[in-house]
Amino acid sequence: MGYKIVVVGATGNVGREMLNILEERQFPVDEIAVLASRRSLGTEVSFGERTLKTQDLDAFDFTGWDMALFAVGSEATQKYAPLAAKAGCVVIDNSSLYRYDRDIPLIVPEVNPQAIHDYAKKNIIANPNCSTAQMVVVLKPLHERARIKRVVVSTYQSVSGAGKDGMDELWDQTKSIFNPVDDKPAKKFTKQIAFNVIPHIDVFLDDGSTKEEWKMVAETKKIIDPSIKVTATCVRVPVFVGHAEAINIEFEDFLDEDEARDILREAPGIMVIDKREDGGYVTPVECVGDYATFISRIRQDSTIDNGLNLWCVSDNLRKGAALNAVQIAELLGREVLKKG
Repeated sequence: MGYKIVVVGATGNVGREMLNILEERQFPVDEIAVLASRRSLGTEVSFGERTLKTQDLDAFDFTGWDMALFAVGSEATQKYAPLAAKAGCVVIDNSSLYRYDRDIPLIVPEVNPQAIHDYAKKNIIANPNCSTAQMVVVLKPLHERARIKRVVVSTYQSVSGAGKDGMDELWDQTKSIFNPVDDKPAKKFTKQIAFNVIPHIDVFLDDGSTKEEWKMVAETKKIIDPSIKVTATCVRVPVFVGHAEAINIEFEDFLDEDEARDILREAPGIMVIDKREDGGYVTPVECVGDYATFISRIRQDSTIDNGLNLWCVSDNLRKGAALNAVQIAELLGREVLKKG
């Protein structure tokens, strides 16, 4: 016996990826419903060899369904997720709406699987921010060995993190650079994204940081350890898919780079590709479509007593969003619902 699964926001980048991953990982699906707003009603999406037509989110009854994977914005989530949860359908939410609610677990299955048992307080589980998800997978096994004091991270985030509009803007602007009569001014982003980098993701806060940077700080503390200090600079780059991060870690205890490399090789969800030669590292283009979080450039930081630098790359539509949500569904099924 399998599960009755709902994918909310099935026509978007993340929703479509959720369907792909459910099929790829052979998630035990008994029945599946794909939902979208009325403007996308009837749009067809693929689920393996099947073609599914989207149903109206407004009119859908979640009663009798096991899990709902939400891939819509916070506004729609705020309206519909409580309805699903109240109907007995466990919500796995990809928006930022519930991540900081004390009564809702924020989960990366490789890092804090034990938190799954807290879902019953509100029948909702939160998926972390894409840039946080790939970073905490790396930090957790190192923290268990040498206790992390402080993390300094600079991100290089792809435009797919801003949705289809972000990807379209990069594509259109890139073409327009070579066609002077076809000007494509910035709409989705605050400045030109083609052949440029923008040190601004989400809104600015009073202290000068952006909301994206704040998310990385708050979510790392909630998922791993509130005592870890995190400072982040989040940058949008002209890459379609795949987030990269340069991470500097300061530990309480000394950790040799070779031991760190061995620890990460054994850690779940991580692939270490770290050769000190031309091309001996992973870039965003190479990680697209892969489940793993890739680690390269592991090296000692000689400017502090117990420091390491490393390079972290992951497909943000997968580990940063859809894959993590499906892994949460698998964990929920395995540990709690036990139907599949």
